[in-house]
Amino acid sequence: MACGRQSGNCNGGSCEGAEQDLFSCSSSSCSDGRKQNKPTENKRLCSKCKEKETQVKANQTESVCGACLHASILAKFKGAVNSHGMILPTDKVLVAFSGGPASRVALEFVKEIQSKAQRDSDASRDSVLHVFHVGVAFVDESTALLVDSHEACQLIEEIKFIVSGKANPGEQTHIVPIESIWSDSADCKEKLLDLLASVHDTTGKEDLLGYLRMQVLQKVAVEHGYNKLVLGLCTSRIATHVVASTVKGQGYSLPADVQYVDARWKVPVVLPLRDCVVKELAMLCHLNSWKTVFTKALSTLAGSHFSVNSLIASFVALLQEENPSRERTIVRTAEKLNAFSFNQLPESEAIYQLHRRRREALRNCMTNNTYSELLCPICSGPLNDKDFVEMIKSLGTDSSLRAFLVAINNGETTSDLPSSDFQCLCCPSCQFQILHDQKSSSQQIHSLLPDVMKKRAVENIITNESWMRRQIEDCLLSEDDEDELHEACLNHTTEHLERLGK
Repeated sequence: MACGRQSGNCNGGSCEGAEQDLFSCSSSSCSDGRKQNKPTENKRLCSKCKEKETQVKANQTESVCGACLHASILAKFKGAVNSHGMILPTDKVLVAFSGGPASRVALEFVKEIQSKAQRDSDASRDSVLHVFHVGVAFVDESTALLVDSHEACQLIEEIKFIVSGKANPGEQTHIVPIESIWSDSADCKEKLLDLLASVHDTTGKEDLLGYLRMQVLQKVAVEHGYNKLVLGLCTSRIATHVVASTVKGQGYSLPADVQYVDARWKVPVVLPLRDCVVKELAMLCHLNSWKTVFTKALSTLAGSHFSVNSLIASFVALLQEENPSRERTIVRTAEKLNAFSFNQLPESEAIYQLHRRRREALRNCMTNNTYSELLCPICSGPLNDKDFVEMIKSLGTDSSLRAFLVAINNGETTSDLPSSDFQCLCCPSCQFQILHDQKSSSQQIHSLLPDVMKKRAVENIITNESWMRRQIEDCLLSEDDEDELHEACLNHTTEHLERLGK
């Protein structure tokens, strides 16, 4: 984080060397011939409060103190929450916590909003004001990263220590291993390791781990009754994702990942820190003494050139050093793309309990419509309808697929889609990076994937059948129309026979 000083070396927000240069008088007009300090006149004050000494730069230009930095980021957080209805009084919110500065700030601010809501409820006369509930989830990836068991236990203890200090009575902390997505299998750890070993592309392996992480968070949220999932994704992470998705050929689904709200999941995902850069969040944690934990990832274990994602992260960081507004520019450019129908929260009865002005404002960012987007079974990215129709056409000559479609039409939704057909129903990026052209490798990966991804492919087939039926609905005959047509044809045939008889 850039410091507000003009000279000296910055060390965690304090500039001792700079203070000696700024506050020392070298003029020969001093009566006693010695240097005199004038801290009151030469200190650089915060550009907002004009009272405290500046410590950091916010928004790349404003030199502010720690308190004003906290207020600035909190204002962005609350603005995103209120303008998009991310957290309502009757919600049960699950905060995804990774131990990093972004998720730590998200947890602190959610707790701060909850505390204020609780104070307002306690101060009300009849105490009928609802206060939303908060839970915390941490996904343990030590099995996938082959981390030593002692080190993994130490990390979990640190996570518990951080979260327990902010937990209120009755709130839950969920620490779940990433292999729990195969909860119905006794050899879930072996399946995870075999799946990652089967994916030879390093970028695909890193992306697949992220997809599994999201599925685990959704599983925890659904099982424990949460209706919102808060992620600590910030501007810096999203900017890297924008460039990486463009490089990997995920341009069509890119608008879905850069919005404040993502309701394609069973539990909608919200990003209240989308407008904050990671350097400001890290400095806020440092100034407030909020402990963070470094968690290993595939890229940190293998080096900065491990995958496309790590290369893009280094590239965006270099751009940010040259121009501090690069990350925000990338995100602002990407958000101009047309969003999908699921990038709005479904309208809830909870908004009718809010104040009239806020209720009317939230109606503009919510929808009563249900989305019917086709999603990739692996990454859950939206699929182009035309491309999906071409996928279905390419599968039309497969006898196993025809048998599967017959089973679906007969109501047998538990049927398993053949591996070759499953691959054709995935997005091009997943086909290239995760699945392989070799039939044996593709079959092995398909057999190791969790059931939630296989069910997504079946849902796509069912959704496509319904979509095609709606397209030709006007051309189809109802049962009454069929009876009338049959009777008309019969009468016409009878009259024709009578004429021939005469």
